[in-house]
Amino acid sequence: MAYKKIKPKKIYEEVSDEIYEMIRSGSLKPGDKLDSIQQLAENFQVGRPAVREALSALSSMGLIEIKQGEGTFVKTFDPSIMNYPLTTALLMDKENIKHLLEVRKILESGTAEVAAKKRTNDDLVEIKAKLSDMQKVADDEELSDKADIAFHVAIANASKNELLITLMSQVSVMMTEKMRDIRRLALYSEEMSLKRLYQQHSQIYEAIANRDEAGARHAMLLHLQNVEESFDKFILQTIEGI
Repeated sequence: MAYKKIKPKKIYEEVSDEIYEMIRSGSLKPGDKLDSIQQLAENFQVGRPAVREALSALSSMGLIEIKQGEGTFVKTFDPSIMNYPLTTALLMDKENIKHLLEVRKILESGTAEVAAKKRTNDDLVEIKAKLSDMQKVADDEELSDKADIAFHVAIANASKNELLITLMSQVSVMMTEKMRDIRRLALYSEEMSLKRLYQQHSQIYEAIANRDEAGARHAMLLHLQNVEESFDKFILQTIEGI
């Protein structure tokens, strides 16, 4: 008989499993507020980064909602989802994330191309500033996420295309929430370090600065493809770890 190799779970996975089971069993109900990250870390006797990663995974599944300045709350959910293992539920939401990544590749690669053609010097200063912000706040998860999103928004503004800017605005709420999750999941992969993310963004900036339209499109597309590949590797590693 062939046996599957057992791999130890990461700490954040154990934390997410415990919270998931509390929601599934009804110990935590829709609308309930979770303890603070500090309190959860003390309760589980783990570090705060592990708790943040666990909450990010549960948020990606749609089981909890993280409200800045208010706390983390259990969301109303489909009970049928809770009949599946944690990773299965994550895979269900994976499809939504994949769809979002597809939209980003279509929308943002074209936007970067137009920005390279139409950008002004002021636009370039703004994009450069957001790129610098990403490097300055790399150690702060929340500020780093905001700087990342601001960089992409600055490129959209540089396109001077009101329809493109409007489209970006219409999906901004979803992208703001999911880009954080995608970025964190991507960073779980050894291949996608903060240094590599910064290098990819720098290549996008340089192409726009040089008015290299094809280069800007390619750099943006390559960046988003790398994020998608890292996300896929994270999902595969999670499955193998079960």
